[in-house]
Amino acid sequence: MHDFQTDSLRIAMLAPVTWPVPPEGYGPWEKVVYNLTEELVARGHKVTLFAAAGSRTSAELVKTVPHPFETWPKEERETTAQLDPATGLLVGPPDFRALEQLHIAACMEAVRFGTFDVVHSHLHVHALVFSRLIPCPIVSTLHGAAWVKALHPVFDHYRDQTYVALSEAEKELKPDLNYIATVHNGVRLDEFPLCGDKEDYLLFAGRLSPEKGADRAIQIAKKAHRPLRIAGMIEPQHQGYFNEKVEPHLDGPNITYLGCLSQKDLARQYQRAAAVLFPISWCEPCSWVGIEAQASGTPIIGTKYGYLPELVREGETGFLVDSVDEAVDVVRRLDEIDPKACRANVKERFSVETMAEGYESVFRQVSTSKRSV
Repeated sequence: MHDFQTDSLRIAMLAPVTWPVPPEGYGPWEKVVYNLTEELVARGHKVTLFAAAGSRTSAELVKTVPHPFETWPKEERETTAQLDPATGLLVGPPDFRALEQLHIAACMEAVRFGTFDVVHSHLHVHALVFSRLIPCPIVSTLHGAAWVKALHPVFDHYRDQTYVALSEAEKELKPDLNYIATVHNGVRLDEFPLCGDKEDYLLFAGRLSPEKGADRAIQIAKKAHRPLRIAGMIEPQHQGYFNEKVEPHLDGPNITYLGCLSQKDLARQYQRAAAVLFPISWCEPCSWVGIEAQASGTPIIGTKYGYLPELVREGETGFLVDSVDEAVDVVRRLDEIDPKACRANVKERFSVETMAEGYESVFRQVSTSKRSV
């Protein structure tokens, strides 16, 4: 049984509205929100979740928009903007920018009477503009937002506000912000069962974009003479990358594209994989893939970018490399890795309990500081 503090906090959890909470497949930020919200409720806190309709939670749920944006009914989303002669109005697809403002406003109106101790925002910079207008502090988790240089002017204007980084590496993207803590993403271990019986295939999971390195994963697998399974979303802006760098190599038995999998299906792929390839070329803040794979007892072979040096214990839970050839070399050493060590690494540092404890400490600190002003 958890030994929780008795003084509960009143937390307004401001979720993204791109996907439902929890997401059925892709939706990394929404997954953070769900895992954290459920654990905070279990710890005795009063959490109000502001999210799209279709979300589910044990917290109080405020449905701010009728659908998550990515699952909005297709016939409405793809409607062509045109004049309606009967009304004189311009009709067309939903304005997601306006709907996100409505979503944020619902949260800000709810907290304006001082009935919450803290707002926890997962919305890039978009809630920051309210941070000096409400009676309780806003804690913003970056989720990689500082990677987008176009957002820096907003960060600069609100750099004194309270930020949480997902990794020490993420801070390097915008080091001048007021970081109160680093809190890694945390998984529910029971959703990713430990498996010590591995097959010979390698796995790449994640968005199919150049910085994620699916093309480099293909090179590694081919040179190592190992089958490769690829799972992940193809975003419209990266369709050309997939068509040119990935699709020509798909041949069924050796290089296979599995599509964008549900969490349960992806968990099964983690369990049996000999290793998960993570040849990123950008500052990945704290991807779920690496953590979920380790929870399943599966080693990581990755580059030294982003949070990977914080996750991978070299030679114990995986290997960090500088090139495709180095990655090929360590594929031969995978039998040195004990699956139990991979899982223990996550249980100790990347569990949902550890994540909740980190945020709980942040919330207590900022709410106490606010009351003492």
